[in-house]
Amino acid sequence: MSDISPTAGNRAPAKVDLNRNVQALIENPLHEFTPEGLMADVEDFVRSKKLEDLELFKRAAKIARDPRFFERVSGLGEDEKDALRDETRHRFEQPRGLWVTIITCSIGAIVQGWVQTGTNGANLAWPKALDLLNNKGTPKSPGSYIWILGIVNAAPYLASAIVGCWLSYPLNHRFGRRGAILFAAVFSFAFVLGSAFTQTWQQLFVCRLFLGLGMGVKASTIPIYGAETAPAYIRGSLVMGWQIWVAFGILLGFTANLAIFQTGDNIAWRLQIGSAFIPVIPLFIGLYFCPESPRWYIKKNRYHDAFKALCSLRNTHLQAARDLYYIHAQARLDGNMLDSGEDRSSKYITRLRELFLVPRIRRATLASFVVMLAQQMCGINIVVFYSSTLYVGTDTSNASTGNIETALLVSWGFGLLNFLFAWPAVRYIDPYGRRSLLLLTFPLMAITLLIAACCFLVGPTAAHLGLTTTFIFLFAAIYSPGEGPVPFTYSAEAFPLFHREVGMGFAVAVNLFWAGILTVVFPRMTDAFSATGAVAFFAALNVIAFVMIFLWVPETKQRTLEELNYIFGVPTRQHMHYQTAIYLPYLCQRYVMRRDVELEPLYKFD
Repeated sequence: MSDISPTAGNRAPAKVDLNRNVQALIENPLHEFTPEGLMADVEDFVRSKKLEDLELFKRAAKIARDPRFFERVSGLGEDEKDALRDETRHRFEQPRGLWVTIITCSIGAIVQGWVQTGTNGANLAWPKALDLLNNKGTPKSPGSYIWILGIVNAAPYLASAIVGCWLSYPLNHRFGRRGAILFAAVFSFAFVLGSAFTQTWQQLFVCRLFLGLGMGVKASTIPIYGAETAPAYIRGSLVMGWQIWVAFGILLGFTANLAIFQTGDNIAWRLQIGSAFIPVIPLFIGLYFCPESPRWYIKKNRYHDAFKALCSLRNTHLQAARDLYYIHAQARLDGNMLDSGEDRSSKYITRLRELFLVPRIRRATLASFVVMLAQQMCGINIVVFYSSTLYVGTDTSNASTGNIETALLVSWGFGLLNFLFAWPAVRYIDPYGRRSLLLLTFPLMAITLLIAACCFLVGPTAAHLGLTTTFIFLFAAIYSPGEGPVPFTYSAEAFPLFHREVGMGFAVAVNLFWAGILTVVFPRMTDAFSATGAVAFFAALNVIAFVMIFLWVPETKQRTLEELNYIFGVPTRQHMHYQTAIYLPYLCQRYVMRRDVELEPLYKFD
């Protein structure tokens, strides 16, 4: 049970209603304390949480209250001042504990990506091996074959969305972030190998269903774990490592597909699917050396453990003490935001209802829903899941070894671009923001997909292959620094502490559910509308996603997780009015009419 409550008499009532922040104010809750009140609150905090070194926490509280003026705080050592200066001068000089955590999270992402692409190449062989195709390579039952292909590929995504993502809350609540990731790793290891030994498509389907349980828990937990351990000023760059390393896992999966495909029809697809167990082994090892999330400890009222974890994640004890006290101060506002009175520490259904009933949380739910749905709307996964069959076709009877190799090479090239072009986002996601990257890339993705769709009209010639590959590669290069890393980064940071697991579970469930639906229906779409019609359909969805993001997704860059309460406290109508009545006219005047105009900011910093 958590115990986060304000100290009576030391602070004024909060000025900002986090459920209806109509002034769009972003404030530091410690500013409401007088100097004497701040010290009294620190003394009560240290005593009630059974912490040590009161003088350290007093200095840390002064820095947390006025972080820009830390040079004026008395009693700071020169090494402590240098560490605070390095937060802006050398942002990525971080302690070993943080890098071990980030690397372990990255390995978990590699597992996720590799699992997704194993079936891409295997789709060209397992249907025949499992008796869905005859000796000539044509379907024994053409009507049901398309649906079986789709449902087997979709199984892990549907299982993740329906069960796996929702398991993340009870697992995180009971066992912590590391325990939940360990659960996911066990399922990934066991059922990846199980899939490789199946003898019927029904067995393969069941193994992939269980694989989806691990995928859902992993995708819902690792981005949260990264967000909760990273400092605010580099959180976006580090947490977006989830998508970078998912992209690297996709590349490794495509590499395995290409390296193995000529080992024999009955063994190649088994190796392609089963090879995804390889990165699970270093994931097991890395988890042993990682600290638990300090925010999870705070939620459990284990402040001593939280401070110990922060000390391994920050360069100095002073920075750890500052972050611990500031997280505590902001977490008190999370409790005030709710119509509390009951203990919410373990009421799953209550928290789920509050995703849609508490205004501040509902806005985070809407924004996360939009960015996660947009990842499926943009069309990236039609290439990740079906690039091989997109080029060879679902009927493999006339597919030569050369054609299959070409399809796998194109898939590998796509995976390489997807990984390489994700790296620019490391530099730009924090300075320029999540929303800006999305609004810049979606129109370009729509254009490249539309041109790629038209290129499929060219006959089966070298020009057809060259043109479609060029524009699909351009699409991947544009996707990778924008809609690639943003959804999981954004959703991991959008929700307040006590709703973070269930909120992230909801967001990932949305993403993987529609990934599953897409996986089921895309073979039928290409069969009914041809590749041209199916790809053009996703080009149109990119335009719709752009409008949704413009209206409903606020910016979250360079604010602490707790300060985002103020961002999502702004009413949705007010945010939409600002975008359409102020920001859009500004863009037209500045970049179309070339006028030197100033933009009135939406958020005001107190």
